Amino acid sequence: MPYIIQSQGTPHERICDLRHGVNTIGRGLDNSIVVEDDARSLSRHHAEIQVTDKGLYVTDLNSSNGTFVNQVKIIQQKLNHGDLVQFGSVVFRLVDESQSGDDSASGQKVIPNSGLSILMRVSPEKSRVNMQDLLKEQKLTTSGSVLMIQGTDEVQRTSAKLRVLLEVSQELASPEAYSALPEKILELLLKIMSVDRAVLLLVDEKTGLLEPKAYRFSNPNATADLDFYSRKITNFVFKQGDAIISDDASLDRRFDSSQSIIQQSIQAAMCAPLRPRDRTIGVLYVDNLSRGHAYHKEDLEFLSSLANQAAIAIENAHLYRNMQSEVIRRTKLERFFPAAVSQKIEEGWDLNRIIDAEVTALFSDISGFTEMTAPMQPRKVLEFLNEYFKVMVEDIVFPFGGTLEKYIADALLAVWGSPYQKEDDAIMAVNAAIAMQWAMKQLNEDWTEQGRDLQIQIHIGLNTGMVAAGNIGSENLIQYTNIGDTMNVASRICTAAKAGEVFISESTRTHISSQNLPLEKLDLIRVKGKEEPLQLYRVLWKDVDVKEMLSKSKTSFSK
Repeated sequence: MPYIIQSQGTPHERICDLRHGVNTIGRGLDNSIVVEDDARSLSRHHAEIQVTDKGLYVTDLNSSNGTFVNQVKIIQQKLNHGDLVQFGSVVFRLVDESQSGDDSASGQKVIPNSGLSILMRVSPEKSRVNMQDLLKEQKLTTSGSVLMIQGTDEVQRTSAKLRVLLEVSQELASPEAYSALPEKILELLLKIMSVDRAVLLLVDEKTGLLEPKAYRFSNPNATADLDFYSRKITNFVFKQGDAIISDDASLDRRFDSSQSIIQQSIQAAMCAPLRPRDRTIGVLYVDNLSRGHAYHKEDLEFLSSLANQAAIAIENAHLYRNMQSEVIRRTKLERFFPAAVSQKIEEGWDLNRIIDAEVTALFSDISGFTEMTAPMQPRKVLEFLNEYFKVMVEDIVFPFGGTLEKYIADALLAVWGSPYQKEDDAIMAVNAAIAMQWAMKQLNEDWTEQGRDLQIQIHIGLNTGMVAAGNIGSENLIQYTNIGDTMNVASRICTAAKAGEVFISESTRTHISSQNLPLEKLDLIRVKGKEEPLQLYRVLWKDVDVKEMLSKSKTSFSK
């Protein structure tokens, strides 16, 4: 299957598979391949790559900054393996191994544009060995070992054991669900060793005690009973940290008081610690009910090696699970807080403490949203909102230092001054509102260029005042919010504004007076929930030099 590589050979390398048929490329979220471009050199629907039985073809979709193949601007062109395809300023390299050349005379395969002459090429999957080919069918080998390993002499068996352990590590290498690993480990164990019963125990993090996580019996008709194993043996191995064979466990003085050994008639047992690094996280236990002296040194050494592989797999799965939880937690933070605030929270800032803070709240709403989206399919409405909110929040609210409090259908509420306060919070909030109106103008132009029937306007209201800020819900759920009349008034001001307008309150105007922004004082306006009329101001955002404003805002925000 062909694919394209972005930023090849860098830490930001990204591989994108190309499916058979049409693959669209651009900034819009509805593309097959979505490309984030800080320079905004890509159009929302920039180009497409068509994969057919006759070859691959790239077509420019009337993009603003063009599509290039090997630095030559094109409208449509067939692609070859190794071609450099540039969309705006973003460069990909095409990989299509079905087109790679083969010099049959020399036996060398030459990859176009790679500069390599390859004598031999082997897929890792093709070099793997089927574990079953290394194992015997019989339950007891001629050596007396319970290891069902092919080979009679020591060299053959050593080689086979190493290859089996390699396959075990391959089997356990994928990030399995943490809870599923114990069962998988025992399944592999019973394929390799002839034992009657096996159990894997892990330390409970709260109690510090060994708890059984999985067990297996070689006899499928055996009664399932988790009490079959010897706690004396498992606890001994856990505390001592050494693997042991109890050869005829019923006569072993170390365990002569173990009721499980007596009641279960355990003739022989082996137990190995699960020790991935410098601590024991559990044990792996097997036993035999029919023969004393059933296990040999070779068996114990192999069980220890298998336990080491299992311990590493369990530890990795545990770390992987923790990483996933951390990613989810960070995603929640980054979804609502700008980078500077997220960093402060990471450093231990207590969001659960309720504080009184002066904030500037910004409400933004899409004008006529209900009527506009009535004929649209729900999926299309959601795709449109995601595209719109990405620009408004990720490109504007966060870079201007605001915190996203919530989405309310087509509206968004952002706050400056909570949970992190700066002197220019109100200025940054108003500048963000101006930037949002300019961004909306640019979005409409982009949609027209793409032939999409989308033309919308937004109305914005801002208010500055005191709130109570804190986390609502529980310590485990981040739902940071601001409560107070300031927020309600901001919502009412937004409602008073019409399509394409930005209204601010008297308190916000006072905080931004040093900026000399073009404002129009309005007649007193009555809003729902307030007895006294409000003095509001219209921000004449079209008269603002947006480039100069953005430059000043970035300088202010970086301080």
